Amino acid sequence: MPKRFKLPSPATIIITIGGLILFILGLGSMEISADRFFSGIVNMFHFIIGAFPPDLERFQTALVAMYETFQIALVGTVFGVFLSLPIALLASRNTTPHPVIGYVAKGFISLLRTVPDLIWALIFVISVGLGPFPGMLTIMMDTIGFCGRFFSERIEEMEKGPIEAVQSTGSNQTGVIFGSILPLGVPSFVGTSLFAVEKAIRGAVVLGLVGAGGIGVELSVAMTMRQFDEALMMILLILVVVIIVEQCSTYIRKKFIANA
Repeated sequence: MPKRFKLPSPATIIITIGGLILFILGLGSMEISADRFFSGIVNMFHFIIGAFPPDLERFQTALVAMYETFQIALVGTVFGVFLSLPIALLASRNTTPHPVIGYVAKGFISLLRTVPDLIWALIFVISVGLGPFPGMLTIMMDTIGFCGRFFSERIEEMEKGPIEAVQSTGSNQTGVIFGSILPLGVPSFVGTSLFAVEKAIRGAVVLGLVGAGGIGVELSVAMTMRQFDEALMMILLILVVVIIVEQCSTYIRKKFIANA
């Protein structure tokens, strides 16, 4: 009878032990203590006491800032989606004009996905200054990395039948892309793009903390000034907007896929 469990290879044992050692070393550097834990609970209680009830005096200002955050996310996502599609076509094995171009395109997508949003935001803030523009550029770069990967994977996973049917008519690569690949991929592309919008809304809020525009700037100021009641109002506003965007995105995605 075959063995129920196979003995792990020496490489697996070494990697596992190495991972455990790194975890233990990391745990030791976290400076975890009971005093800090309980003092944190007390500080959180003070924050909650100071935050209620929410201060609505600057609600209109926060609403304008939240609208700017939404604009940053939407515009950045739209530009990112449109730019990620041709890059995904270049990166996919079945649509790239040359394997070298495919490797370069995949490497570019991986680079965009590897660099954190805050790094892009800091680079663009230094390059073009404070405000919504660097935030939009950051969301665009993040969306290219996010959508480019999933678009490319979807293109490579497409069934060969419809593609070969278009090729049999004598169409060139451009005709195959527009006559078969893009129509087949539209439902998946739309779904991924809507997920990107949801992701961008949350990301745009954080980008404001480094000066990239939107409600994150106002929230950072309120927290720094310890105006917790004003900060809570902004947090609740962000929560409501994110929930609305997610629900609308889910509804559109279901309707679109149902009609596809």
